[in-house]
Amino acid sequence: MAEHNRNESHSQPNAGMRPMGPPMGMGGPMGGGPGGPGRGMMAKVRPKNTWATLKRMWAYLSRQRAGLIFVVLLAILSSGLALIGPYLIGLSFDRYIIPRDYNGLVGLCLLLLGVYVASAVMSWIQAYVMTGVSQRTVRIMREDMFSQIQKLPLRFFDSKTHGELMSRTTNDIENVSNTLNQSVTQLISSVITVVGALIFMLGLNLWLTLLSLVTIPLVMFITGKIASNTRGYFSGQQKHLGEINGFIEETVSGQKVVKAFRRERKSIEQFSDINNKLRDVGTKAQIFSGMIGPVMNVINNLSFALLAAVGGWMVINDMTTIGIIVSFLNYSKQFGRPINELANQFNMIQSGVAGAERVFEIMDTKTEYEDRSEQKAIPQVRGEVILDRVHFHYNEDVPVLKNVSLTAKPGETIALVGPTGAGKTTIINLLTHFYDIQQGTITIDGQPIDRLDKDELRQQLGIVLQDAYLFSDTIRENIRYGRLDATDEEIEAAAKLANADSFIRKLPQGYETVLSAEGSNLSQGQRQLITIARAILADPAILILDEATSSVDTRTEMHIQEAMNSLMKGRTSFVIAHRLSTIREADQILVINGGEIIERGTHQQLLDQGGFYCDLYNSQFKRVG
Repeated sequence: MAEHNRNESHSQPNAGMRPMGPPMGMGGPMGGGPGGPGRGMMAKVRPKNTWATLKRMWAYLSRQRAGLIFVVLLAILSSGLALIGPYLIGLSFDRYIIPRDYNGLVGLCLLLLGVYVASAVMSWIQAYVMTGVSQRTVRIMREDMFSQIQKLPLRFFDSKTHGELMSRTTNDIENVSNTLNQSVTQLISSVITVVGALIFMLGLNLWLTLLSLVTIPLVMFITGKIASNTRGYFSGQQKHLGEINGFIEETVSGQKVVKAFRRERKSIEQFSDINNKLRDVGTKAQIFSGMIGPVMNVINNLSFALLAAVGGWMVINDMTTIGIIVSFLNYSKQFGRPINELANQFNMIQSGVAGAERVFEIMDTKTEYEDRSEQKAIPQVRGEVILDRVHFHYNEDVPVLKNVSLTAKPGETIALVGPTGAGKTTIINLLTHFYDIQQGTITIDGQPIDRLDKDELRQQLGIVLQDAYLFSDTIRENIRYGRLDATDEEIEAAAKLANADSFIRKLPQGYETVLSAEGSNLSQGQRQLITIARAILADPAILILDEATSSVDTRTEMHIQEAMNSLMKGRTSFVIAHRLSTIREADQILVINGGEIIERGTHQQLLDQGGFYCDLYNSQFKRVG
């Protein structure tokens, strides 16, 4: 089982630990995030390319061709029936109301009722079908996004809070879902209604139709002006929503630290600051989007009044009939209503576009598997590892490793010691190819790791971290994470080797005990034993122990050390340790300080040198008088 962490204090200043899902063959947290989501927030962000985003949304939606075709057919039927209504109303005036033919009027009213009922039923079926289409579309988008997140390099997670990523996979996707579910059907119906109403209007009276079109340029101008401001504010709203989610996630996860240092008030103040910024940009977004509906209503009502006045004048002068004017006024309402409805949904459309753009931004991020065609399959790994003059930095102005070289022969145990932030875990990060080196080479059995398939490489690595991460699942499945095809007997054998079997069987449900979030219903030592069992089950060719026993008591450490010694036999092993008593038998001990290897040798050789390692060792074992 492979897990990952980094504890270089100066190398990753903003790194946090939350799992975003391990790659194949790896198990454990691999994410990091900025230290606070409230940093660097922008008041207003405009979409980079709205039309490109809409085109990509349509590419997803068009996969549901059968459903869309059915929706369009239903929209034609529903809108077509609704368009017959105004004609029948006008007909009733000329043929039945003015001549006072009540029997005929009753029959026409029943026909009109049937038309409107049928139109309503068609509209309901259309909405029902479109809901299924939109949900299937969003499901595909959500799966694509989550799959993309699994393939992103760790460097990406160093620049994003986990709350923001969660917001993009939930809030932003939900905005897209709402837009597809409501706005798409509205758009289809609106186009059909506008075109149909225009045809009927032209058939009734050409001059009144031209008069009703006078306001169209004004509508387009005002809508465009408002839209240019609204898009930016909705993008900003989605961004700040992600930031506030990140802060909440970070604060809830670190609630013990917040309470221990009495920082509740400070957390509230920080949350209030972020919340106020979200309120400000959200208010502006809603105000601008809310302006469209009232403005459109005013314009349409003025147009309706003008048509009524001109139509009345034409009736008085026997240029047309009352029935035609009544029908025309109804069609003018139908002509303007779809535009009004789209205007009223404008905030949803803008929010959906902004959310989709944030989702596609993640999807467009370069993954660590894009150059996979050039990667080679890994033959049986012997375990020879060579670092040759390796240089590395997380940030360009802060070098982490400088000219590091080491050779680990198959089956050797290499111990890495040194102060916090020296670069020990960074070496492990490079060996597992979580990051790319800037200079030098790293080879496994003579093959540069940047040419090896990453999945196969990591499948050969077993990593046990200082911070044990467990999933909200049974203990059995948490151990099985090391090798998904393992049998129950193999899982229990691995637990016995890790000295975890005895405490597991004492639990109420034994191996079927369901762990709470991050295994918080177990002690730190018990969690560590389970992750060690996970690594044992993976049976890796190269073993990496990053402070694997630091969270257990001395007696448990002895049992774990025995299991580790058995596990390390015949395997190349890298051990990061602060407890120097655990690495006395290592074949090589590398002392790292300031990103450089300053001493190397066996335990006894380094003691005889009387250097940095000797001082470090003696400081751990000297008696306090």
